[in-house]
Amino acid sequence: MTAGKPVPVLLMTYSLGIGGSERQMAEVARALDRRRFEPHVGAIHANGMRARELRAAGVPIVELPVTSFGSHTALLGAWKLYRYIREHGIRLVHSFDVPMNIFAAPVAWLARKPVVLTSQRAHRSLTAGLYHRLLRVTDRITDGIVVNCEFMRRHLMEDEGVPGRFIQLCYNGLDTAVFRPGEREGQSTIGVVCALRPEKDLGTLIAAFARVAAVEKGVRLLIVGSGPELAGLQALARELDVADKCRFEPAADDVVPWLQSIDIFVLPSRSEAFSNSLMEAMACGCCAVASRVGGNPELIRNEGMGCLFEAGNAADLAAVLAELIANPGRRRAMAEAGGGFVRSELSIAASVQRMEEIYSERLLEPLSLLGYD
Repeated sequence: MTAGKPVPVLLMTYSLGIGGSERQMAEVARALDRRRFEPHVGAIHANGMRARELRAAGVPIVELPVTSFGSHTALLGAWKLYRYIREHGIRLVHSFDVPMNIFAAPVAWLARKPVVLTSQRAHRSLTAGLYHRLLRVTDRITDGIVVNCEFMRRHLMEDEGVPGRFIQLCYNGLDTAVFRPGEREGQSTIGVVCALRPEKDLGTLIAAFARVAAVEKGVRLLIVGSGPELAGLQALARELDVADKCRFEPAADDVVPWLQSIDIFVLPSRSEAFSNSLMEAMACGCCAVASRVGGNPELIRNEGMGCLFEAGNAADLAAVLAELIANPGRRRAMAEAGGGFVRSELSIAASVQRMEEIYSERLLEPLSLLGYD
């Protein structure tokens, strides 16, 4: 990069609604140094809360007319994206999720001029079949892959064969002016805010809660989120005779009030990268408990910041919860330590600064993964 006009960059996600990747992309687009970068955003579904935030910040959005990747509309969308890249002099395209890795990266590569970056923000075992194979193709036409934790770097190197020099680490960032502790009533509310998908393994949380509720009469479980697992989780709560102590709430645009009402936040995932929900919970003053998988140990870095348990082990989780309920002082100390770590190390400013470094490095020295061994 040289001094002069800001460099046009295009950041892309499948949609601009609720979601961790969507939020991280929007935060980066809004916070990039406008003296150095001119952010644009692309999406197939360009409505929702992130779209409103971006337009309010003056970030132009291109919506791609794709109804299905298997229909002729995919060609129309690819042509529109190709033209947009060329007409606006886009010099770097960065896709933030799997659909855009597969769709946008090849189009950007065909446009020749821009540096092409993709992202890997979840374990690829969650992307099955054809899409997984296509990701391995896009690996070879990008100038770099941005990951959000060391666990994902190791996964790409060890399981996908991507050379380490092509992988760039940028931890997720958080607006700590928004995600902050609130006043709590001192009750033992156990909770989680996440999508209700199989890999989140919320059944283990309900089973562990049932064990704790059998001896701790005042505890409550709060589950905030939407997804295909809802009916099964509600049925499990009834089967374990804790339905009256469990509260299910749909996904919300503003999760801060919910997080501020939770004393012990539990993320029981069987697969996880660098969890936005866990990071948000820590910033909001929750005592953090998470399964020992993926990037969770990179957030709960020591025993003073929270507790880790073996994924899928309800008895192990129940023991952790019982100990925290019995020791509110220790619980509060963990919450304070975890929140302090997020505020000092994982701010939006720190994340965006790192992303700007990645963009600058690749613009100065683009790499090609084509033909790597």
